[in-house]
Amino acid sequence: MKIAIAQINCTVGDLAGNVTRILDFAARALAQSADILLTPELALCGYPPEDLLLRDDFYRDCDAALARLAAAVQGITLVVGHPQNIDGRRFNAASVICDGRVLATYHKHALPNYMVFDEQRYFSPGEGACVFEVKGIRFGVNICEDTWAWQGPTLAKTGPDGRTPEREADGARAPLLAREAGAQVLLVLNASPYHLSKQQTRYEVMRRRVSETGMPIIYANMVGGQDELVFDGASFVIDAGGALTHQLPMFEEALAVVTLDGTQVTPGVITAPISTEAEVYGALCLGVRDYVGKNGFPGVLLGLSGGIDSAVTLAIAADAIGATKVHAVMMPSQYTADISQIDAREEAEKLGVRYSEIAIRPVFDVFMSALADQFAGLAADTTEENIQARVRGTLLMAMSNKTGAIVVTTGNKSEMGTGYATLYGDMAGGFAVLKDISKMLVYRLANYRNTLSDVIPQRVITRAPSAELRPDQTDQDNLPPYDVLDAIMEAYVEHNRSPAEIEAAGYARKDVERVIQLLRISEYKRRQSPVGIRITPRGFGKDWRYPITNKYRHRFD
Repeated sequence: MKIAIAQINCTVGDLAGNVTRILDFAARALAQSADILLTPELALCGYPPEDLLLRDDFYRDCDAALARLAAAVQGITLVVGHPQNIDGRRFNAASVICDGRVLATYHKHALPNYMVFDEQRYFSPGEGACVFEVKGIRFGVNICEDTWAWQGPTLAKTGPDGRTPEREADGARAPLLAREAGAQVLLVLNASPYHLSKQQTRYEVMRRRVSETGMPIIYANMVGGQDELVFDGASFVIDAGGALTHQLPMFEEALAVVTLDGTQVTPGVITAPISTEAEVYGALCLGVRDYVGKNGFPGVLLGLSGGIDSAVTLAIAADAIGATKVHAVMMPSQYTADISQIDAREEAEKLGVRYSEIAIRPVFDVFMSALADQFAGLAADTTEENIQARVRGTLLMAMSNKTGAIVVTTGNKSEMGTGYATLYGDMAGGFAVLKDISKMLVYRLANYRNTLSDVIPQRVITRAPSAELRPDQTDQDNLPPYDVLDAIMEAYVEHNRSPAEIEAAGYARKDVERVIQLLRISEYKRRQSPVGIRITPRGFGKDWRYPITNKYRHRFD
């Protein structure tokens, strides 16, 4: 008995393309004598379809695509995820298909409504179990959250994986229903997005389900980038004893065939784990590749400053889509150090990307001349600094308009959190590669990338970071040291710690107050920032919804 896991990169809304992809995997599975092909959650339409799920015509088109898929599937039993509308009730569904017929359909029970998930906005919860038999073995079907069963959405005191004990207080009911209906093996369709430490959490949760039910679990996860989310794949199998028997790779499409002897899983290939830095770098490359490719951009543009953030962004872009599709633009001002230009040229040369230099001083002078009467008698301040950044943003966006290439911004999470960025300046662009990457992690990624090949000059990694918008400027003129800033921000943003708890962990009150104040007053900027790749349990995107107009202030006592 053989079950194939299809770790597929689906595209939201590309029904014809997704059907073709599923059929291709079905043919490959058949060639390896597989009896069942398991696909990810909502593979037919891609995940998450968001407000497409509020349109009746979307369901009609999905139904038609499902019918075409069913007619084409012969000689193998296919378990495919799709949305379904029955008399006005909408479901996250999975259908069992064989030889042109839909044999059974399962509706997802547990609808997540926390972090990046919003399924209660769209779907009704299902009821009952779905069990089907192939070659004398009875298989149960669950969909993603059914096996996690985090019934009580809360962000209070989250751990590093984003979970809280309350979320599993109710237990996972759907797997037990499948077992009670006679299932011997549990097939789980997933669209589980990546964040740091997620895979270990998946193992832990699925092992609890195995312990509770006595059934082996075959876990198929989606792979690919969808706006800010990255699905890492990393599908796996856990046998009835809780042992990991199969592990598919991260961040790439894959097909694995699992052999059962009765309900005993025959051990297969286990892909070796990779480092945290390799994981994050892989997630960022996949996110860039799919955002650029799935949206049809011919390439990317970015401002290359000679600093660490733009150097890492450049390396990711070149690795993700190829050097020939990347254009780096150095835009020196009167404050740009010679070493910044030297290092930028070296980075571009080593990566083989197109490189241009456009001096911004002439454009800046025109702005200042036009504003001279308005600024008469007023001292220079951050206004003049921001004008420089906005000149650069305007130049990049003009080049984007002319060529069709998308501008990728280079700001990191530490900057987005504290507002250390300029609206319509360095924030101008279509995709923020490092939006969820803290400054200290940027350094780790730079060092990791240089272990693959030396593309980032060591001086870029070791010199003090600076926006170079005024003489002798460094980031630490206005911010706490980055290791302190990042730790406070992680505690507050990702784990919802109170200021008093953060101070009790050993951080100076003045630093805690400063970081939280900066977070609060820069909310309006983040609302206008480009979408960016999420790699932590809580990024500044779908799962960060703080009000801009906000009079609440924390207390330390």
